[in-house]
Parts: sequence; C-alpha cells; structure tokens
Amino acid sequence: MKLTADWTPTQAEFDAFAAVSGDDNPIHVDADFSARTRFGRTVAHGMLIYSRLWSLLGSACPGLRQLRQELMFPNPCYAGDPVQLSVESLAPGRYAMRAARKSDGAELLLGETEVAP
Repeated sequence: MKLTADWTPTQAEFDAFAAVSGDDNPIHVDADFSARTRFGRTVAHGMLIYSRLWSLLGSACPGLRQLRQELMFPNPCYAGDPVQLSVESLAPGRYAMRAARKSDGAELLLGETEVAP
C-alpha cells in the first residue's frame, strides 16, 4: 500500500501548532526573528509534518495505535512551499513516511512508524 497527498503548509498552521503544542520557538512563529537565521524565514515544526503523515495513514487505516516512530528532518519546511507526503507499507504494521518539497525534491521528513490495530 502506498498513500500520497499534496500539502502546502501555511504560517497559520505553524501558529496553530505552536499554540496547541506549547512549542512557540520563534523559528516557527516569529518572521522577524527567523529572517535573521540561516533559514531566512519561519520553518514548520517537525511534528506538524509528522501529524500530516499520521493523518494520511489514519484516514486509510482508522483505529491504528502508534507503538514507535523514528524520524529525521534533513531539510526545513517553509510556509507556502508545496510538499508531497507519502506513506508506504514496509511490512504488516510498519510504514515508511516521507515528506519532500515538490519544487526541488528536498526531503523534509524521513521516517518509519510501527503501529498496532
């Protein structure tokens, strides 16, 4: 099974995730601060990206319970840059997860999750 979806993150999503998670690091929510960093603008929370992937999997397979996850965030995810999300079955209960920027293929999240029904 392979699931894919397109997503264009927004600053409003970064702000809402910060409010819900309590992670209000200025790199995610403060444009002036972020402009002075190596990124040049705000970047998504890694777990916001993962939550989009988890939602994609959960929509196809309702009722799953996560047992473990392994995630890497090799490149920043910016508001307004379209992203391709993909979840692929590796074995029963194991899924590879990937988010990549559509414009250049840069990998934003690479990971794996193990689930129970």
